Amino acid sequence: MAMSFFDQFASPSYIGIPLIAVAIALPWVLFPTPSARWINNRLITLQGWFINQFTNQLMLPLNLGGHKWALLLASLMVFLMTINMLGLLPYTFTPTTQLSLNMGLAVPLWLATVLIGMRNQPTVALGHLLPEGTPIPLIPILIIIETISLFIRPLALGVRLTANLTAGHLLIQLIATAVFVLLPMMPTVAILTAAVLFLLTLLEVAVAMIQAYVFVLLLSLYLQENV
Repeated sequence: MAMSFFDQFASPSYIGIPLIAVAIALPWVLFPTPSARWINNRLITLQGWFINQFTNQLMLPLNLGGHKWALLLASLMVFLMTINMLGLLPYTFTPTTQLSLNMGLAVPLWLATVLIGMRNQPTVALGHLLPEGTPIPLIPILIIIETISLFIRPLALGVRLTANLTAGHLLIQLIATAVFVLLPMMPTVAILTAAVLFLLTLLEVAVAMIQAYVFVLLLSLYLQENV
């Protein structure tokens, strides 16, 4: 039973073909395509309003050089949020519970921000490795510490997203299993547990949205240091 709880995180396959690519590509099909009309329907209007508000909030602390990343970061935010939300539906697979996928997103984007800083302002980028006013004996140690913290950033991005979603899905499955086990023996306790499960599901919806926002927000903060 303990091992079966983790079966939901295994990449699905059909006749030996991995279906994770389908799970990644499917969310883009669900978005309505903007039309050329002057007046759009409510869904497209709501979608445009949400993306505009998010982009304005995200680009607020960045200078004009960082605004080139607006389309990429907004698309990544919508993509992660949609995948996380679809993963809460029954009999679905959440690609963002795979550390390999999250690291595949985090490492190239983090590396791009570092390379932009090294190209545009190498002195400032290297200056982040040594805080101003550091005593001379502590300079080698602080440079090593700051370098390690710099390379840990993409790992923290990927692990944070993976751990939060994995823990939430495991907790939902554990409580749902408890509801089915308790229902024949103690119906009252099972009903109370089901109420807790409903509240936990609402919390996981919020976590799915917040984690996507945090992932993109941290990327924008890394970008802010290098532009």
